[in-house]
Amino acid sequence: MRTLTLSFALATLLATAGCADMTAKQRNTAIGAGVGGVAGATLIGGPGATLGGAALGGVVGNVLTDDKKK
Repeated sequence: MRTLTLSFALATLLATAGCADMTAKQRNTAIGAGVGGVAGATLIGGPGATLGGAALGGVVGNVLTDDKKK
């Protein structure tokens, strides 16, 4: 259990550090994929629902983000 917790903490730290120079569209796509994956796993369960939710959430995050700088 300790190894799993440390691995998860390390992966979270690396993922957060790698997002410093992302555009808004990239960031929202990643957030949408994460939220969609969690929603798919929670609501339906199983790897197919998780992957499907992540894909759908990523598409929604990408499409709804305006690329124009204001």
